[in-house]
Amino acid sequence: MMNSHAHPCGRGAGMTTEGRTFFGHPRGLATLFGTEMWERFSWYGLRAILATFLAASPAHQGLGMSEQTAQAVVGVYGALIYLVALPGGWIADRILGARRSVFWGGFVIMCGHISMAVPVSSGAFVWLGLLLIIAGTGLLKPNISVMVGKLYPEDDDGRRDAGFSLFYLGINLGAFFAPLVVGWLARDDRWHLGFGAAAVGMALGLLQYVLGRRHLRGVGDRPGMPLTPRERGRVIRLVSVVTAAVASALGAWAATGALTLDRFTVVVTVVILAVPVGYFAYILFGSHDLTEDERSRMKAYIWLFVAAAIFWMVYDLAPSKLLFFAQNDTDLTLFGVRIQPATTQSFNPLFIMIFVPVFAALWVRLGTRVSTPQKFAFALVMVGLSFVVMAAAASLAETGKVSVWWLVLVYLVQVFGELSLSPVGLSVTTKLAPRAFKGQMLGIWFIAVSVGDAVGGQTGRLSQVMSEPAYYLLLAAMAIVAGLALFLFTRRLRAMMSEHHVPAEPPIR
Repeated sequence: MMNSHAHPCGRGAGMTTEGRTFFGHPRGLATLFGTEMWERFSWYGLRAILATFLAASPAHQGLGMSEQTAQAVVGVYGALIYLVALPGGWIADRILGARRSVFWGGFVIMCGHISMAVPVSSGAFVWLGLLLIIAGTGLLKPNISVMVGKLYPEDDDGRRDAGFSLFYLGINLGAFFAPLVVGWLARDDRWHLGFGAAAVGMALGLLQYVLGRRHLRGVGDRPGMPLTPRERGRVIRLVSVVTAAVASALGAWAATGALTLDRFTVVVTVVILAVPVGYFAYILFGSHDLTEDERSRMKAYIWLFVAAAIFWMVYDLAPSKLLFFAQNDTDLTLFGVRIQPATTQSFNPLFIMIFVPVFAALWVRLGTRVSTPQKFAFALVMVGLSFVVMAAAASLAETGKVSVWWLVLVYLVQVFGELSLSPVGLSVTTKLAPRAFKGQMLGIWFIAVSVGDAVGGQTGRLSQVMSEPAYYLLLAAMAIVAGLALFLFTRRLRAMMSEHHVPAEPPIR
């Protein structure tokens, strides 16, 4: 977490009238901390068992997909979660306001988990549940972070940074405990009990949010730029037309008999890939009166965006490919205790909580001697090396199950990469964005995660034509080569970026 000197308690924007604080911060931070912690509990709890549930046979209460199809579904699901943050932020800004967006987002998420917890053999409730969770997360996730920032006076940057550090701690606490609890409850094919625990987690978050609403002191009560009646009419017509067009296209596709889950995930992946391509083309080739400096910075950012997408492509295989490895090829004994496959998903947030302060201090010490491209390059090399380790583990697993400590090492190396890339992602996005696109560009960073997740999900198909060690080595080579290329072109990119210093922030996922 970032170091920051907390000011003594006192009145100011966001402070409660009764003077009570949360570790020296506005009392409303406790409300948002708890809400986000439980929302992340529900998200990471579901994520820790989703792929294995999808791939489990109907005899084991699963949906009976191949592991490759399950990996593609989990990839597209994760990709859409990050993609819908863009319309979710717009809805809060123009229609609902952040406070109501967070409440209704949490409520829809809870309904999604309840749908998945319905113990029936049909997949209809599963797909409905995932759709609701995607929609709800789009409303909650971007807007709760906005509310944290608004708890503080505009000129109180130090305490705001420290407040976000506490907030990110809540994220990682939820991410750490969720796989332990949900994985234990879902053992022996009790998947729906695990999904139910995720629903209870979101319900607890909603309860805390409602009970602590008075501490928010009006933050996010109203949209910043509410739609005019004319604009509202245009939006309703546009949404209606797009919805009808998508429904008609899917209906026609289904009528041909060619619609399959695998093909659907491929189409969604292509659409997600088209989003940043179209957006960057719109910025660079549209008539926005960009200065030469802004155009140069934007071109540099595209390279960083691609690097980030490659990183997330490998890194976010944890809840699919690495989870299957834990289930099928790993001796799940840790310190003499038998653990569930889902428990391995707790290694990552545990290491993040341990090493965030270490890396924060390291970046402060190194200062401008390490540039943003170099941090991204190091991250790519680290995530690549983690899959070199996976290739070795997969090779050993061909003759019998391997120790779970292989996965511990993989996640440790990956966290070193994440803490080199994720903390500066939003900062560099803001720094390199053209003046006319400052607000919109913040969502582009999350589209890099979306692209990486979607493409990573499709890489599972490579397992049908190559061995497991070769699969891991191929992805490792892609990441390492991309990292080395960034190292080679660091001086050029820094010149394009006019980089001097990019402050690091704690990572948010």
